[in-house]
Amino acid sequence: MESKALSKNIYIITNEFPLDEKFGLTSQLKRASISICSNIAEGSARKTNKDKAHFTIMAFSSAVEVLNQIIIAHELDFIDLKQYTSLREQIESITNKLNALRNYQINK
Repeated sequence: MESKALSKNIYIITNEFPLDEKFGLTSQLKRASISICSNIAEGSARKTNKDKAHFTIMAFSSAVEVLNQIIIAHELDFIDLKQYTSLREQIESITNKLNALRNYQINK
């Protein structure tokens, strides 16, 4: 699952963040990235498509939150351009798939 791979990458990359960010951006990035795959998992267990779509939207929102946070991390020089680009590509792939899934769920 792409969202789980993104979370793993976030955990690896944030290990290199400054220690004073442990309870700041590091924590926020980890929490938001885990939220993506957690919402996908929770939504898949729901019975109605409306319920499933709700959790898909929550996962999408968390992905956009991660995107915002990696932009900030890059601007603060916590991650380099290569890491930033790779993470951004992962997020774009995930959000495209989540958007397609949500469209399927609400139109089914």
